[in-house]
Amino acid sequence: DKKEKRRHILIYNFKVYLVMAFCVAVVSMYSKLTGSSNSVVGVTVLLAVLVLRQADFGIRTTHGLLSIAGIFGILMAGPRLANIVPPLAAFAVNAVCILLLMILGCHNVIMYNHSTFVLGYLLLLGYDVTGKEYTFRVIGLYKNQRNRAYRRTFLDLFREFDLKSARSRWYVKLTLIVSSAMLFMNLLGLPRAMWAGIACMSVCLPFTEDCIPRSVSRGMFNVVGCLLFIVLYLVLPKSMYPYIGMIGGIGVGYSAGYPWQTAFNTFGALSIAAGIFGMPAAIALRIGANVLGAAYTVICNKVTDKVAEYIGTNKCAENLS
Repeated sequence: DKKEKRRHILIYNFKVYLVMAFCVAVVSMYSKLTGSSNSVVGVTVLLAVLVLRQADFGIRTTHGLLSIAGIFGILMAGPRLANIVPPLAAFAVNAVCILLLMILGCHNVIMYNHSTFVLGYLLLLGYDVTGKEYTFRVIGLYKNQRNRAYRRTFLDLFREFDLKSARSRWYVKLTLIVSSAMLFMNLLGLPRAMWAGIACMSVCLPFTEDCIPRSVSRGMFNVVGCLLFIVLYLVLPKSMYPYIGMIGGIGVGYSAGYPWQTAFNTFGALSIAAGIFGMPAAIALRIGANVLGAAYTVICNKVTDKVAEYIGTNKCAENLS
């Protein structure tokens, strides 16, 4: 009835704003303790907390702690190293780090943990710091995991890595697509290379047939998000610009599906980039990185699948002969 409906609407609204308040509190705490340039550390840890309270690594809990140590060790060192070496060396660093993150955190594919840890890696890569701020960044990266019972051990994550399996091929595919997309951005001298990496990661799903509709949503709703951001940027006073990202976060809370989550997620990224590059340049860069990154992922998926199919056919022919 109407009374029950109003009650559920009230509960849902309370949940959205409660989660938003919690997120703001955690990120603000990290910013205060480790410096404003390290707010991305708060975002990374917050994502891990929110996701891993329900997801897991698919191995024994005590061994899961080794995965956590390895993952956060990579997050501490990988982005910093990739930012101080030339583009080709950075490609190698990114490829190794992302592949290890996939192996350590995404053995249970249906949990989708790679979207948390690879995203965290790309955010830390894009918002790099040095000196004392980097020291605070290292201090700020930590996480624990709740108890779960599994027979699989930490070493099984590596023992079960086999290019004959669809899961391992997906690891390699995502790693190379994300790393090469950022390499091209770096070679072209374009900023925010991690935007292209995040777009590729988001579109490169375990099953190739799911990639095309995801890429369409990624490109289309990034454009929608940019248009909404332009409206807010022109209508709101400058004093409200820092809150556009928060408006986007509330929008994500109300979004039930990937398309509108994608649209509202543009707000936070653009609110920072617009202050650095100017609004028109930030919009052009955001749309270009996401649309081209999504298209690049679809093309690479098709090519790699054709190559794998060709190799498999040849092997079958050799076995028959």
